[in-house]
Amino acid sequence: METVNTPVRVLLVDDDPLVRSGLGIMLAGDGDIEVVGEAGDGAEVAAAVAEHRPDVVLMDVRMPGTDGIAATEALRGGGGVPPQVLVLTTFDADATVVRALRAGAAGYLLKHTPPERIVEAVRRAAAGEPVLSPSVARALMDRVAGADPVERTEAPSRRERARERLALLTGREREVAEAVTDGLSNAEVAERLYMSMGTVKAHVSSALAKLDLSGRVQLALLTHDARGPG
Repeated sequence: METVNTPVRVLLVDDDPLVRSGLGIMLAGDGDIEVVGEAGDGAEVAAAVAEHRPDVVLMDVRMPGTDGIAATEALRGGGGVPPQVLVLTTFDADATVVRALRAGAAGYLLKHTPPERIVEAVRRAAAGEPVLSPSVARALMDRVAGADPVERTEAPSRRERARERLALLTGREREVAEAVTDGLSNAEVAERLYMSMGTVKAHVSSALAKLDLSGRVQLALLTHDARGPG
């Protein structure tokens, strides 16, 4: 019997109708993705998700009413099994990236990302394999090196707590966690570390269980916190 693939259901959230239209046209060209709804403000997201039941929400950050980070936090903390949220925005400030990921976003892309990479990111998010664009991954690393004075005061204790938690991992699990933090896909991690895809997935699952984390983004944030001097 031939297997029929179910399209990834996507909700577009952006205050610019032209952006939503462009994304809709781009995603419609992929037979594995179906745009099931749109919203122009973060305040509309909960109702749109309840109505359309998307697998992935493509979320802008800055909107005139409720911003995308607040909408993401409400959606991911609302109980049940929420969709994956993939932030797609023009803003790459490292503080914004960290706020979005801590709110529960599965990934963070910039709007100048090539269309094929956006399509790939939607598929990866739906499969539970979040993604960071290379510039966003660099922003996380830059944040470690260039924290503001208040953050510098708080960073050592947060860094030490993160390092203590990561000490629970084996050496290979830690290497995989570092690669995930660099924004690599499972295939790219496997290539970097000379592992099979199955081994990479096993190490990720083991690390999440040991650290009591809900997903790869949380693993990346913990590893990010452990980086830096000291």
